[in-house]
Amino acid sequence: MRFNFSFRKNKPTTVVNHEGAAAFTLTPQLELYAAVATAALSDQFYEKADTRLVRLRELVAQNEPLFVAQLAVYAREKMYLRTVPLVLCVELARLHRGDNLVSRLVARVVQRADEITELLAFYALANQRQGQKTLNRLSKQLQKGLALAFNRFDGYQLAKYDRAGQVRLRDALFLVHPQAKSPEQQQLFDQLVRGELPTPYTWETELSALGQQTFTTDAERQTAFRQKWEELIGSGKLGYMALLRNLRNILEAEVSAAAMERVVAALTDERAVQRSKQLPFRFLAAYRELLTVRSGHVARLLTALETAIGHSTQNLRGFGADTRVVVACDVSGSMQQPVSARSKVQYFDIGLVLGMLLQTRCAHVVTGMFGDTWKRVPLPQNQVLRNVQELYRREGEVGYSTNGYLVVRDLRLRNEAVDKVMIFTDGQLWNSTGDGGTLAQEWAAYRRTVAPQARLYLFDLAGHGATPVQVHEQDGVALIAGWSDKVFDVLQALENGGSALTEIERIDF
Repeated sequence: MRFNFSFRKNKPTTVVNHEGAAAFTLTPQLELYAAVATAALSDQFYEKADTRLVRLRELVAQNEPLFVAQLAVYAREKMYLRTVPLVLCVELARLHRGDNLVSRLVARVVQRADEITELLAFYALANQRQGQKTLNRLSKQLQKGLALAFNRFDGYQLAKYDRAGQVRLRDALFLVHPQAKSPEQQQLFDQLVRGELPTPYTWETELSALGQQTFTTDAERQTAFRQKWEELIGSGKLGYMALLRNLRNILEAEVSAAAMERVVAALTDERAVQRSKQLPFRFLAAYRELLTVRSGHVARLLTALETAIGHSTQNLRGFGADTRVVVACDVSGSMQQPVSARSKVQYFDIGLVLGMLLQTRCAHVVTGMFGDTWKRVPLPQNQVLRNVQELYRREGEVGYSTNGYLVVRDLRLRNEAVDKVMIFTDGQLWNSTGDGGTLAQEWAAYRRTVAPQARLYLFDLAGHGATPVQVHEQDGVALIAGWSDKVFDVLQALENGGSALTEIERIDF
């Protein structure tokens, strides 16, 4: 991403949410965790991107450096986030001195060559430097960490990510001065400086070159692209994300049955899914794209995507036949906001996907959605993406307010005891009915009169910094934040008596 935000002091002092409803503050650790785990660093419904960056900066200063470093690694390696861990590196470098914590963090977090230039771009912004000033007075620990990162990349990776931008890889090389590990690597560095790195073999470069050719007929063009896609599929160099993003193009190229067999096999390979570190909603984006394509292979690919996303929760435990669970998804107006400027996926899509992933692992589950009202919607298991589409089709049936308290009130009025209530939301709940009911009040009443051992899990998908219920173990309330399937690891920590922070503090650093 390109950073173009400014920093300013802007921290509210009143304990109300963005809708003006009563809310509860979080500890600095929990607030930083929630803000990081949900950071798209683009404008949200309630919070501008520069406001989020200001809040991240303030929260980093309020937390211990080791925890900030562990959180950055957790966000990069477990939650599959790229940009916000770099922000944490730069902010920590501004505040922390005296040891090699920052250099070790940078070397671990920077896992793609373009993250070197992205980190430097944010460093320039955070230190209010432009142009050549970007290359002046770089933190020594950042410099050491980036030098270590440079040593990990081969010629293919350097060439693939040597792109135009505020900072080029060539500029970064001059600034960081990495010590080449071998004469061969020094040759690569020299080629990078001269702009002579060989063009990498990637699906982008191959299709770009083909697109520049002239064809005499449409049939000739169709044949050329079909053959190219079959070549890419068979090459083993079409990554998992590239495959997800290009399913429509592959179908429209009318590749052979044998090539389609390889596509299906690649999509459903459990180890490939795990290695790809895809956020679950990426599967939903691919699924929806396929629904617009006319091809006899669509049904098979839809099934393959269901299988692929199902691999995400195979290890989730603790939800057997005797565990009574409610999965409630917020479909209010504020949730119907794209996660980034270029994305078609909305926050409420993320909630639906995570909710339906959880639903597949529960033997005794009530699912539903809330807005003006709360509605139970029985859905079959083992159909995550199809269930999401069903809820998406029906979301208008409950309206667009944020009356999440109705989920628990319904349980209380039915005198229905459950073990766990899972609410997927942006946390900006308020009562549009005027009857004064709140989630905090209803939860206290439900635990007091119906289910004293029940637990409430708030899955925070936006990280705005306050919650509708106080997060406290003695009240049976826990906070879980993020968009990846790794949020379910936090559930496991909670089952074992830990907290949302337990998984972060386990990071060996």
